[in-house]
Amino acid sequence: MNGDNTSATVSDDLKTPLLPLHGDGPLHRSESFNSTIRSILTPRNFFILLGPLLCAIICLCVKLDGPATSRNMLAVLAWVFTWWITEAVPMPITSMSPLFLFPLFGIASADDVAQSYMDDVIALVLGSFILALAVEHYNIHRRLALNITLLFCGDPLNPPLLLLGICSTTAFVSMWMHNVAAAMLMMPVATGILQRFPSRPTQSTVENKFCRAVVLGVIYSAAIGGMSTLTGTGVNLILVGMWKSYFPEASPISFNTWFFFGFPLALMIFFPLWGILCLLYCPRGSSQALSPYLDKSHLRRELQLLGPMTFAEKMILIVFSMLIVLWMTRSITDDIPGWGVLFKDRAGDGTVSVMMATLLFIIPNKKQRGEKLMDWNKCKKLPWNIILLLGAGFAIADGVHSSGLADVLSEALDFLEHAPYLAIAPSVCLISGTITEFMSNNATTTLVVPLLIQIAKIMHVHPLLLMVPGAIGAQFSFLLPTGTPSNIVGFATGHIDIKDMLKTGLPLKIAGVAALSFLMPTLGAFVFGTNKQL
Repeated sequence: MNGDNTSATVSDDLKTPLLPLHGDGPLHRSESFNSTIRSILTPRNFFILLGPLLCAIICLCVKLDGPATSRNMLAVLAWVFTWWITEAVPMPITSMSPLFLFPLFGIASADDVAQSYMDDVIALVLGSFILALAVEHYNIHRRLALNITLLFCGDPLNPPLLLLGICSTTAFVSMWMHNVAAAMLMMPVATGILQRFPSRPTQSTVENKFCRAVVLGVIYSAAIGGMSTLTGTGVNLILVGMWKSYFPEASPISFNTWFFFGFPLALMIFFPLWGILCLLYCPRGSSQALSPYLDKSHLRRELQLLGPMTFAEKMILIVFSMLIVLWMTRSITDDIPGWGVLFKDRAGDGTVSVMMATLLFIIPNKKQRGEKLMDWNKCKKLPWNIILLLGAGFAIADGVHSSGLADVLSEALDFLEHAPYLAIAPSVCLISGTITEFMSNNATTTLVVPLLIQIAKIMHVHPLLLMVPGAIGAQFSFLLPTGTPSNIVGFATGHIDIKDMLKTGLPLKIAGVAALSFLMPTLGAFVFGTNKQL
């Protein structure tokens, strides 16, 4: 018996650890509990809860002079925009929330909401993004940039002219692909030119200023170029989608209709940008200081390294050119119908966009046997976040209209009925341009444009007279790095700081508001027919 007891004691002693186990004791349990509480009580989790909390408060406490769905729509807007503004939940996921919130709150059926996420405007975006990926994959943008920079370089070097070449190239590229993609494609080209200068600590004042001018020129030119076409930015597409949703009987805004207004507007903002950059960052004598580092022989050498244009590059340029021609000629004027009448106007800009993108998966690239210009693996970089955000914007526009919230807002804003348009339009642009410094351009447009539609109805003016300034103003995010991803791309190079953006962006924003306020009642009346009643 004693032997058994002894062996049992030894066995128990062997099982007993020499040191306390991790997690034993009340002190550790208290620390573990505190760390768990800290991991839960974070600002991110607070904002995640804030969305549904605001939604619940509005549903329970707010009474509107309208159907219950109008109150529910307001509650859902509070939820969605809280998540969008704080980014507590990733923006693409928040963009999908109308797919479950609208049916659950009785605003719209699941099928009706889902249709907002795939229409002709979304098809236009998908096709143009695929073409942009093809341009990026075959380095066509770099060849274009080097050729235009070589053209503008001057002999001897003319820094303002070179800056004009870099900015105009970026603006041109941004016309045909999303402005953020254009900035991301062109920034390596621009910084490649700047790498010829001495490193930053040893740079002279002239060299440092020119580096700042080039980076600022790329990010602002990408934004300005994107204003001129529908494919240049999601904001223009949201505007077109909302116009189609709210006014289905009105003539849709086609690609060429927008171009005839957007391109002159972009020119009126682009040249002030170039002037501001030359005035602030290209002092006299800069040519002599920069000439040793930048000459045509360097640019020619880089161009030679790219080699001659391949069959694939030529085919992509042909497809892109055909797409632009088809966009511009689908609907020309009331007197001169485009090719769209051959199909009884059933074909849209998205139709040809997807059709031409499809050709890229059919035409061989003549590099390897059986390989096409594009394959689906190359399309994995498609920006689905932008596509989902556009779909959410269209769904919200439909929801505001169908729920009755639009009528409630109209009654609440009736005090603006006698306000003069010339005072309202610049104010709208300024307000939109201020909000967009703290929210994404697309989210700002989605928030502001439905309100402007109601204000236009109250003032008895054509809705586009306010919708267009509101949407364009949302693209004037020139002051802060966080205003748009394009600004972050430039800020990340290390060549610019917030002071540079404020110094350049403020006069540029003023020039943009002035140009828009002048063009909208003049050229806008001719292009959009805003002098006619709907």
